[in-house]
Amino acid sequence: MAESGTTAATTPGDRHIRIETVAHVGWLLFDRPPVNAFDWTMVRQVAEALDTLADDGDVRVVVLGSANPRYFSAGADLETFAGIDQAGMAEWCELVHGLVHRFRGSAKPMLAAIDGVAVGGGLEMTLHCDVRFAASTARLGQPEVNINFIPPVGATQALVRLIGRPAALRLLYGGELVNAEAALALGLVDELTEPDALRATVQAYGEVLAAKPPEALAAIRRTITDGGGQTFDDGLRIEAEEAVRLAGTANFAEGVAAFLAKRQPDWQR
Repeated sequence: MAESGTTAATTPGDRHIRIETVAHVGWLLFDRPPVNAFDWTMVRQVAEALDTLADDGDVRVVVLGSANPRYFSAGADLETFAGIDQAGMAEWCELVHGLVHRFRGSAKPMLAAIDGVAVGGGLEMTLHCDVRFAASTARLGQPEVNINFIPPVGATQALVRLIGRPAALRLLYGGELVNAEAALALGLVDELTEPDALRATVQAYGEVLAAKPPEALAAIRRTITDGGGQTFDDGLRIEAEEAVRLAGTANFAEGVAAFLAKRQPDWQR
């Protein structure tokens, strides 16, 4: 999936995750053939890659995607769960909940580019992104009920906030995969593209966001992601905190001055 002008980087020992950066948009690509199924190592490498992208000053927007156009992710590798006990599952939940906090606590916009089959934990990770783009041929679902389980990567909490209680219950109760059109109607994804146009569409939107002032993007993300899950008054408190913080930044002063002078702002990064 590398493009002209792409720089690629991997962390030491990385086998299942690829990082590519194009025009300040960092792509975190699942790359565990044949179906991008998550084991302990791959989950840990997702966490490491998210930390790498968070710390990279050249990256202003993060995209979650797949190096395999047929499978975004098949979810957890069930070999990982064979013989697992409750203590082991508690450890797994602690690990994947760490991912949830990384996704939702990111100061950088998080996008998802969903191609092929996206089920289980892979789909769950996209629910913590800001905007989800999907190929028109994608198929999505949370089939955990069919093995007497529930989605443990935050989907039970994210889905009810994203698509509402009745739709979330029906999706989780049924356990069936839905096509891209149905996913769009449910609100699981926000925009559909032709499969060949998915990467270019997400890249273009990422570059639009990358041109915005970073402090404002981080403040918007926090007020919506954190404030949206709290009471209205608690959300207002977060809103006020971010407004006061932004008022002390050089970019706020530059934005006001540029508007009054009718010129383009020169943002500090």
